[in-house]
Amino acid sequence: MRARFKTLFTRMRDPDPVKADAAFDAVLFEREGALPDLMECLEEADDGALRFLCVQLLGFTGSAKAIPPLLGALDDPDATVRAEACRSLEDLRAREAVGSLRTRLDDVNEEVRLAAAEAILSIEGGRGDDEE
Repeated sequence: MRARFKTLFTRMRDPDPVKADAAFDAVLFEREGALPDLMECLEEADDGALRFLCVQLLGFTGSAKAIPPLLGALDDPDATVRAEACRSLEDLRAREAVGSLRTRLDDVNEEVRLAAAEAILSIEGGRGDDEE
């Protein structure tokens, strides 16, 4: 992982919300260039909150390369990470993820089940962004 992004990922967990937001925004601004570092951070992070942020940022990349790690995040031990993975896959319009999203319809966590259902509906055309 490149040192710049490692530092930013650490700062995203700063107790000072101004510093944490600034770090998040810096990664968001460079999201496509940060893609390999986000994937590595997601894989290595012990902290569920940091994995959540990585999953969220992966969804913002707009890159199909983000789909495989997001599919893996559907099995994260942290329910908030699983739910955010559903939303990120929805953001990416990842049709190949529908089967995996369907397995989350039986998740033990209600938020995950709801996020999976919404993602499936959106991806399969049940509602579009302009139909809200």
